[in-house]
Amino acid sequence: MNLSGKVCVITGASSGIGKSLSIKLASKGVSVVLAARRNSKLESITNKIEQTGGKSFGIKTDITKSIECKNLIDETIEHYGKIDLLLLGAGVSMWTPFEDISDISFFKDLMDTNYTGAVHCIHAALPHLISSKGMIVTCSTAQAIVGFTNHSGYAASKHAIHGFLDTLDMELNGKVKFLEAFLGWIRGTNMRSNAFGPDGKKMGETKRKHSKDSTDLEDCTDRIIQAIIDNKKTVYIPWKLRLIPFIDLFMGKYLRRKISTAVRSE
Repeated sequence: MNLSGKVCVITGASSGIGKSLSIKLASKGVSVVLAARRNSKLESITNKIEQTGGKSFGIKTDITKSIECKNLIDETIEHYGKIDLLLLGAGVSMWTPFEDISDISFFKDLMDTNYTGAVHCIHAALPHLISSKGMIVTCSTAQAIVGFTNHSGYAASKHAIHGFLDTLDMELNGKVKFLEAFLGWIRGTNMRSNAFGPDGKKMGETKRKHSKDSTDLEDCTDRIIQAIIDNKKTVYIPWKLRLIPFIDLFMGKYLRRKISTAVRSE
């Protein structure tokens, strides 16, 4: 895909992967529409993009509300007249064994953001993406293809969106392109500090650092953009995540031991 002149809507654009992708795509000639819940953050990123000659504007959006997703898409069409890329970067995680949870209500927040919110955005944008023969890009995770210790609700929400996208791809039969980015541990995001703990509250900052097997944020987003340019259907970051389905098929018990060890090391 030639990115110059394209229009991209990005959810979760106020921080982490979404923010990095917004700035980098704008530098490549993409008009970016930034969606997140914090207006002040959106304004800061929009100003940074415009100061370097890029095109962007932000729309305060809570993707768990379908009417706000429709407004996001409607305003984008009113402003730019088309949508070529829908990049789903909004997400929230958890970090606790299921049996330790005292307040299970945050599982709804996981599903509302990671699954239902993404579906809201896709439903609103789909006619325009079909018209432009565009692409849906999802920032997914290894937890979408296998269970992960301490991530039961998160894995469930990611399995859900993975299954939805796989089915939608079959139904549309080439009318829209799909790219699913399966990510491991990424350094430089706030996913861990914003993850839910056993009491249903955000964990906040911890003293634990990512392991040597984690990937730097900027390297991660560079690879996602290259996958978009190359019209890939999947990208695994790090690459060894692509081995998970095969190892699970033949050595499932071994894989689960390795996952549990990896989670403890993080």
